[in-house]
Amino acid sequence: MEQRISLITLGVNDVPRAKAFYEHLGWRGQEVEETVFLQAGGVALVLWARDKLAADAGIDDPGTDGFGGVSLAQNVRSRAEVDEVIATAVEAGAAVTKPARETFYGGYAGYFTDPDGHVWEIAWNPGFPLGPDGSLTVPDFSAMD
Repeated sequence: MEQRISLITLGVNDVPRAKAFYEHLGWRGQEVEETVFLQAGGVALVLWARDKLAADAGIDDPGTDGFGGVSLAQNVRSRAEVDEVIATAVEAGAAVTKPARETFYGGYAGYFTDPDGHVWEIAWNPGFPLGPDGSLTVPDFSAMD
């Protein structure tokens, strides 16, 4: 198996509401057959009805929410951008779970959940510089001392 992710699909309770939330953040997508596809760099973020996703995956979903051990993250170019993104998310209906603050790694980050409870981290990390297109390359940690 190649070491790559092509799509991240979020099971949502209300596709139009989820689409509106991400559009408020400035994301643009295409809706096809009640599914929204948002280009996110070299990966696509997909919004699909939670019950349809569960059925497609062959999972019995009791519909209970809670922390599933997964978070999505977006690294940004500055501390100020962390605050801007989180403020925009709150305007769109997000709930802040951890206000932005200094991190143990010398960066700055905070967390919010979208209207369906998906956890997002917004972070500025000086050790993970971003390319001009926003891409992140994991540094060679063995070369660091």
